[in-house]
Amino acid sequence: MMFSKLSSLALACLLALALTLPSHAQNSPQDYLNAHNAARAAVNVGPMTWDNTVAAYAQNYANQRIGDCRLVHSGGQYGENIAWGSADLSGTDAVRMWVNERADYNYGSNTCAPGKQCGHYTQVVWRDSVRLGCAKVRCNSGGTFIICSYAPAGNIVGRRPY
Repeated sequence: MMFSKLSSLALACLLALALTLPSHAQNSPQDYLNAHNAARAAVNVGPMTWDNTVAAYAQNYANQRIGDCRLVHSGGQYGENIAWGSADLSGTDAVRMWVNERADYNYGSNTCAPGKQCGHYTQVVWRDSVRLGCAKVRCNSGGTFIICSYAPAGNIVGRRPY
């Protein structure tokens, strides 16, 4: 999968953003779907649907992160975006962070701007990823861990998201 590792700079920016974003109770399946589908509609990609099997996978992995809240990918069968916040980060704020990477994505070259991260964005809008499942947990540290899983997985090397 392309874009699977965060650079230390991108990680620092993501964490700083997570510390400053306001949080609202926007964590329902429909909230996650609305945030994803708005980004997809902006580039003429069809909507995703909520998938309880994919959501169960995401919840199971989120539960594994409760003890440490570390930004570690599951390595599983689905495409995946993860986020962390030191406070109560909402699901829609996490999706907004990923979608904001659009500014660093160059469709023509299918690359990220130098030193920037855009793989979260491309997974959100990946045309063939049509089933979504997300989960959020409050970690023992008081932070928040959020994961969205995508089926089928996107970010296939050599292919454009849409």
